[in-house]
Amino acid sequence: MLKIETVQAMRAAAAEMRAKGRRIALVPTLGALHAGQASLIRLARARGDAVVVSIFVNPLQFGPSEDFAKYPRMAASDAALAEREGAEVLFAPTAEEMFPRGFSTHVSEDHVSKPLCGVSRPALFRGVLTCWLKLLNIVQPAVLVMGEKDPQQIAVVRQTVRDLLVPVEILTGPMVRDADGLALSARNAYLTPTQRDEALSVHRALVRAKEMVDAGVKSADRIVAEATHIIAAKRRLRVIYISVVNHDTMEPMREVAPGQCLLAIAYWVDEVRLTDNMPL
Repeated sequence: MLKIETVQAMRAAAAEMRAKGRRIALVPTLGALHAGQASLIRLARARGDAVVVSIFVNPLQFGPSEDFAKYPRMAASDAALAEREGAEVLFAPTAEEMFPRGFSTHVSEDHVSKPLCGVSRPALFRGVLTCWLKLLNIVQPAVLVMGEKDPQQIAVVRQTVRDLLVPVEILTGPMVRDADGLALSARNAYLTPTQRDEALSVHRALVRAKEMVDAGVKSADRIVAEATHIIAAKRRLRVIYISVVNHDTMEPMREVAPGQCLLAIAYWVDEVRLTDNMPL
């Protein structure tokens, strides 16, 4: 596996792949790779001739009081996982390489990004889009592979790719959970055993919501009320948002439309912020 740290070297390597007729699949990550990203790398291998994994803790997507400084950085184990799963290139630039002195251009999406995480983390999607569009310009992949753990991010990127006519196919892979049901996340490493046990109530709330829909309940208010009741029973958990939304627009729904909705949840476990979701 080739390890690259500069934009110039990444551009050259990607251009050489394309010149040979190879279809590049890009898997962008913040690092601290786990089984969820491993599944995305395997998916990328199935749809591309060459897999590029980027690892970059993007400072633009963290707010001033968020966990940028302590976000897990695990360069050696990340490289080992990427290579084991078949990545051909690991692109791990520095912040100075991606956003040199004088950088002043940012990209925003003004509709899909506004609800949910757009309210509680106003810097998030502006930072994600600015960074990811730069990655797309550097690598110029045929396929961009994203995980369904972050459905609003998928929706925002899809909208931006459509609006700006970016020539890339977006491929999504299913969320991966631990055996106990907790959605995999780098931030899970922050949790104590007690905090983790309480966080499992969110998965139970999501499962209950799906059971209600499967039993014929269509009222979003009833589903949200039941899920909120389950989560509120745990004293360490605080809901940031819980909403039945359209999976393409992120707009709230009054009734569940089969195949079009998901229940999206963001919550605090004491000082740790996590998200989860369930298609309905």
